Amino acid sequence: MTYIFHIRRQERAQRPAYWQDFTYDGQPGDSVAQALTVLNGRSPLRDRDGREAAPIRWQRSCLVRKCGACAMVIDGVPALACSTFLSSLSGPVITLEPLSLFPVVADLIVDRSFLYDRLKDWQIWLEHPVASSAWNWKNGYEAARCLLCGCCLEVCPNASPQSLFAGVAAAVQAYRILARETGDSPHRRHLRQAYRQQYFEHCGQSMACQQVCPARLPVTDLLACANSLALWKHSRW
Repeated sequence: MTYIFHIRRQERAQRPAYWQDFTYDGQPGDSVAQALTVLNGRSPLRDRDGREAAPIRWQRSCLVRKCGACAMVIDGVPALACSTFLSSLSGPVITLEPLSLFPVVADLIVDRSFLYDRLKDWQIWLEHPVASSAWNWKNGYEAARCLLCGCCLEVCPNASPQSLFAGVAAAVQAYRILARETGDSPHRRHLRQAYRQQYFEHCGQSMACQQVCPARLPVTDLLACANSLALWKHSRW
């Protein structure tokens, strides 16, 4: 079957974006990542009109839905290229765009430094001995599966490039620390304050993040746990 990939391209952040089409002969079971790999394997790569084109820049690492590097907007929905199969898409024309909440580096590659900087600001790390118990190990495991891919921010109505709001990605990481670090240290108080001011007070609870999460995290459960620890200072919920 012949597919047409309609790709938003940009040489670098300062240059204007443009669209370019490529044809791909594949099977419905192929992933978007597989198609991009095949396209870039052509020498030379030519677009649908036969013009020679530069390789399509996109990020990838594990290609098994473990790292989140290949996150992009596929047919209007943020998703991972490695786990989005052509059979799940609506037609032979497939649109690929970079995530819009992050600065574009080139083509489908974005700079996620904003998200990582928020984690540094929140001090998402352990400073004291940790405790683990039967009631929090399951949710702790679920929270650790967050890929920090940025898909949740792409659909969040409260997120914007100008805001410090880092969405559920930061909230889930905060829960991981609050669930394990004991006591009432300055570090723990700082994290609770950051959670309240930069997440809780801005979240509209649309829960669009849960619908698009590539890791299928139980976002509502994790946020209930995080709220309990960050806002009400309870060890249980």
